[in-house]
Amino acid sequence: MKNNKTWIIIAGFSGFLGVALGAFGAHGLKDVLSSEMLETYKTGVFYHLIHAVAMLAIALSSKREFIKAAFFFFAGIVLFSFSLYIYSYTQVKVFAIVTPFGGVSFLIGWAFLIFEGIKRDKKK
Repeated sequence: MKNNKTWIIIAGFSGFLGVALGAFGAHGLKDVLSSEMLETYKTGVFYHLIHAVAMLAIALSSKREFIKAAFFFFAGIVLFSFSLYIYSYTQVKVFAIVTPFGGVSFLIGWAFLIFEGIKRDKKK
């Protein structure tokens, strides 16, 4: 797979950013956000980090057929996690409206993995 270097970098950057934003939320926002908004922020960090690791696993597998899943995981991080980060800080509802699109992106990514797993079983 030619793109695995790119996806390793994207996954690494995503993981780095997830940890940095998690630390910022835990230390820099704990006195700024309500407990409800801090939980919303933490949800964004949680999904961000899980999908960064999933993208890394895909990149390290060097299997081209999983790239669509990685793409949707990345889109999910951008749409889901970042909309929660912005919403929890600003409480502007329009950002919360974007969140479900990120959730759907995550689901599509996992569906691609399931589909590729089923196809793989049929090849044997």
